[in-house]
Order: sequence, then C-alpha cells, then structure tokens
Amino acid sequence: MPYKQYNDHELADLLKSGDQLAYAEIYHRYHAVLYIHAFKRLQLREECRDLVHELFTTLWIKRAETTFKTTLSGYLYTSVRNKIFDLLAKQKLKKSYTQSIQDFAETGFVTTDYLVRQNQLKAIIDQEIANLPARTRQIFELSRKNFLSHQEIAKALNLSEQTVKTTINNALRVLRTRLGSMMFLSF
Repeated sequence: MPYKQYNDHELADLLKSGDQLAYAEIYHRYHAVLYIHAFKRLQLREECRDLVHELFTTLWIKRAETTFKTTLSGYLYTSVRNKIFDLLAKQKLKKSYTQSIQDFAETGFVTTDYLVRQNQLKAIIDQEIANLPARTRQIFELSRKNFLSHQEIAKALNLSEQTVKTTINNALRVLRTRLGSMMFLSF
C-alpha cells in the first residue's frame, strides 16, 4: 500500500517505529504548507526554510519519544508556531544587544582602560615623589596628600613659612621636569 494512502495517525505510528518512508511522506505532505504558514508570519524566505527543515530534522531525531497529543498536523503547526516565537525572541534579543553595543561604542566610556591608565600614572608620580630628598618629600606630601597649608606645615616641622613655600616650589619644579608638563598638569 503506498504511503500516500495512509492517514496522519498511521504515518505517526510508522514514524515512531523508525519507518523512513513514512517520514518522507510526512515531509512531502507538510513541508510546503508549513513553509507557507511560517512565511506568512516572518516574511523571511531563508529563515522559514531553515525553520521548517529544523523542525523535520528534530521530528526524525526525536521520533521515538515524540508524543502527538492531538493530530500530526496539529503537532507540526504548533511546532512551527513555537519555532517562530523562538526565532522572533532571538531576533529581538540580537537587535537589542546590537543596539546596546552600538550605543556604547558611540557614547560609552571605557572605565577599565581609564582606571588602568590612572593607576599607572599614580604609580609613576608616587615613584618620582619617592625619589625626592627626604625632607622635601615630607613637606611635599604634607602639602599635597594631607592637604595642610604652608602655615600648618611650618608649625608642625618647626620651619618658616617661606622655607615650606620654597621647598614645595622646588619639589614641583623637579617633578615638572621629570614627569613632563602634560603629566604634571594631570597631577
């Protein structure tokens, strides 16, 4: 008996038992209408073609554990509908992700790169400050790191304000020379 004469229920039973000809008949009977059904929703030829082929590939691979709760055609149409929903969700996610990357590329600020450069610059400056003579370094750090005024530093170290001012100016001149004017401006 030719497979075209079998009804869907009989073809489904034969498919579950691994009958390749029954599978081929199901494919020939439904692939065109499923493609048209998908195309009406998506309007994308290649995606619809891939979707239907994927459906039939899955049908063959999972033939033994597939349960047809309604009819074979109902199962196939529901499967196509679900695959359409999955595809639309993926496209929406992809579009959203692409848009977020594009927005970031246009207006984004690369925090990690900035922090790395900032830390490198700080390390270079700290090294140059450490190379200053001990007394100069102490006065400079009290001024720039502890934010003490010239008067407060002079009082704490028992120096004149003019000595503190001259020492800080000399330290700045040395650092400006060693670090270059651009690095100094950022400091």
